[in-house]
Amino acid sequence: MSSAASAHPEDATSARLRALLLRAPTAAAFVAGQRFEVVSEEFAHLFGFADDSELAGRDTRSVHTNDMAHAGLYERAAAAFAAGQPLDEEMEYVKRDGHRFWGRLQASPVNWDTPAGEALWIVEDVTAARAQRLQPTWTAKHDTVTELANRREFERRLAEHVGSRRNEPVSVLWLDVDQFRNVVQGMSTEVGDHFLYGLGQMLISKVRASDLVARLEDDHFAILLPDCDQHYAQIIAEKVRASVAGYRLRWGLHRTRVKASLGVVQIQPSLATVDAVLGAAALACTEAKAAGGDSVRVFVSAGGFEELAG
Repeated sequence: MSSAASAHPEDATSARLRALLLRAPTAAAFVAGQRFEVVSEEFAHLFGFADDSELAGRDTRSVHTNDMAHAGLYERAAAAFAAGQPLDEEMEYVKRDGHRFWGRLQASPVNWDTPAGEALWIVEDVTAARAQRLQPTWTAKHDTVTELANRREFERRLAEHVGSRRNEPVSVLWLDVDQFRNVVQGMSTEVGDHFLYGLGQMLISKVRASDLVARLEDDHFAILLPDCDQHYAQIIAEKVRASVAGYRLRWGLHRTRVKASLGVVQIQPSLATVDAVLGAAALACTEAKAAGGDSVRVFVSAGGFEELAG
């Protein structure tokens, strides 16, 4: 470290922060006293400003549609911060030229010990995603908490493969979070829902784009793996198990870890219906839970299971 950096560590930290804000492809801003103190260029561009210097120093009211929306935001943020939770919501914003868009705001205090102090805002344009979610077809196919496919959609997609005469191997994973109710006991429903959302997004990141991740119910998930035989399904299941065990669920001041049990089944002639396939995967998962959890079991045939060490 240079002598200049050693002599002025705060200056060095400030320089690094500004460099990060300038280059990071994230619309982020530091807000204090209902005023934008420091904003990223991405944040400035999102609201129609040429660069960060044009928005920094402005009142946060300038990006809201009216006084009531602006005041309401601060009331909700104060309540969330006081409860040790960030604010995560969608609301309508206005650009510099008057154009409106829907943004997802994720806001949290810079220092949780002083929740009424400076806050970090991250805003994402969700206009298109919101319009899609409001379509009846989207609602019918997706789980509203995790935004994953719901059970109906998963069963519909699975039905396309059950009994198919194509030679393509297809496998299914059934995932059950171990003792999830005990983990979130005492936390609000909102915290539990955000944990499930985060877990669902993590699962998507561990599989291929062609795979389908769904929330079946409660803390039960399923993954459809087209063109995937039992051997590779086992590998994916173990990868998912390890990823869940190493994943930290975060929501404001709430932190926790969970583990999961997985059941694996490859579609086979003896499993002639969707219910039979899901039942086999669920049975294998039950075996994994009975063995203590945080493990994988593979359905081989009626009444038979193969252990994959977790």
